[in-house]
Amino acid sequence: MQRTPTLELADAQFALDHMRDDAATRGLCAVVAVADPHGELIGLLRMDGARLPSIVIAANKAYTAAREQVPSKHIGTAARHPETGFDLAYFGDQRMIGWGGGVPVIVDGACLGAVAVSGLPEHIDIEIATAAAAALVERLASPRP
Repeated sequence: MQRTPTLELADAQFALDHMRDDAATRGLCAVVAVADPHGELIGLLRMDGARLPSIVIAANKAYTAAREQVPSKHIGTAARHPETGFDLAYFGDQRMIGWGGGVPVIVDGACLGAVAVSGLPEHIDIEIATAAAAALVERLASPRP
């Protein structure tokens, strides 16, 4: 049986801590999520004060980035393109979302999952998620003991 490479629980905790610390350093609160390559949650953290709708949005951003293997913002940008755009409903999946803040974790060409942030201005969601994804890639590229 072929095993799909995936983020593990320790990787998810590392990413959640990284995103939480990044937001807290900025004096902000958000919901952060980590998903496996299928887009299913490995971990989710709602910081004190983060709004409830951000829970579902963060999970859906991670889901979209993992399933499509591109940042969630790319899906939204493609959908809004004036000539080639499409309705996100064409995916046939209500969990697909086009807001920025979901970033895939790609190592050696394989998508191992995704990280996501919700509850902040979109550009900050993207910054924090992108930094966490980069930190995870660096961690995973290093030899493990």
